[in-house]
Amino acid sequence: MRVLIVDDEELARMVLREMLLEHADVEIIAECANGYEAVKAITELQPELVLLDIQMPKLNGFEVVELASSRDGIAPRYIFVTAFDQYALKAFEIHAIDYLLKPYSAARLTQALAHARQSLGQTQALAPVLAQAQPASGPIGRILIRDGSKVHVLTVDKVDFIEAQDDYVQVHSEGKAFLKNQRLSELESQLDGSRFLRIHRSYLLNLDRLERIEQASKDSHQALLKDGSRLPISRSGYQKLKGMMQ
Repeated sequence: MRVLIVDDEELARMVLREMLLEHADVEIIAECANGYEAVKAITELQPELVLLDIQMPKLNGFEVVELASSRDGIAPRYIFVTAFDQYALKAFEIHAIDYLLKPYSAARLTQALAHARQSLGQTQALAPVLAQAQPASGPIGRILIRDGSKVHVLTVDKVDFIEAQDDYVQVHSEGKAFLKNQRLSELESQLDGSRFLRIHRSYLLNLDRLERIEQASKDSHQALLKDGSRLPISRSGYQKLKGMMQ
């Protein structure tokens, strides 16, 4: 069983490493000290099991799961290892196979590894992981985008608009465009609906970026953004815009 350890605390990684050495079928292929390293390692090394801390600088454990996932592949199994019990429900919602609460015993780790061995015999689709990796407490505050081995973290207040590209979205922010492997409707459901409005089947607009609405033709309108961009507005989108601006 090829295992990756992810924890920002060196002592926590050392303790886990020593416990894992007692299991002959476990091969530790790498250790990571932050979420960025973890995304790169999961993508390149393709571990079967990831032992993952949740609270880490820059990227938390749930964000690592989202960024390391791919619609076209098979996800590694995840065991979350954390000092905080409030994330347990969310961990199982994204199909983690176990949740170790620090400090844990060698026996408890052995039990979690047994769950992992059993799980590895089953096929795990990524759709539930991708669909539920966002925080359950409310709208997301940032959009995570993986570009090869690079990770872009865009705060939503810097997003101008989002455009549908088949099964992808193109996120426009500060004059740049970033492609993300996610459907527009899915991303729309994660954003604050009072701030982001679907003005067209292919466009989601940050209302803070709207300069004015212009007549494009007799029966159509377009949105002029503060950066000069022009986006088409559907009839239903126009009605929603009018309603929100009243």
